[in-house]
Amino acid sequence: QVQLVESGGGLVQPGGSLRLSCAASGFAFSRYGMGWFRQAPGKEREFVASIHYTGAFTYYANSVKGRFTISRENAKNTVYLVMNGLRPEDTAVYYCAKDRSFATQRPDYYSEKTYDYWGQGTQVTVSS
Repeated sequence: QVQLVESGGGLVQPGGSLRLSCAASGFAFSRYGMGWFRQAPGKEREFVASIHYTGAFTYYANSVKGRFTISRENAKNTVYLVMNGLRPEDTAVYYCAKDRSFATQRPDYYSEKTYDYWGQGTQVTVSS
């Protein structure tokens, strides 16, 4: 069955960096786009970044553009999110998600409806 397992979260000071990983199994990873979302306390889950199944195209929320980088390593069935210049408002549970469409780039990559499987999440806390 499909499994997505996030890791790499933690407590970091403002301005610091973290690298999140999402290990995928149970599906043809190299044929599906992947996304990262986050949910802060009391807020709805929001799009952070997504990556084309080939890795050739990446997309970011405006709030993280220039600070976060999404990448994937298909040989390891893993997608990453490198987060630099972290701010207190980046504090949230971060989730990775699998695109529901095979070998296709959906235009609504920022919508939760594009994704059919989700990981359990990893907590990122940015605080001094």
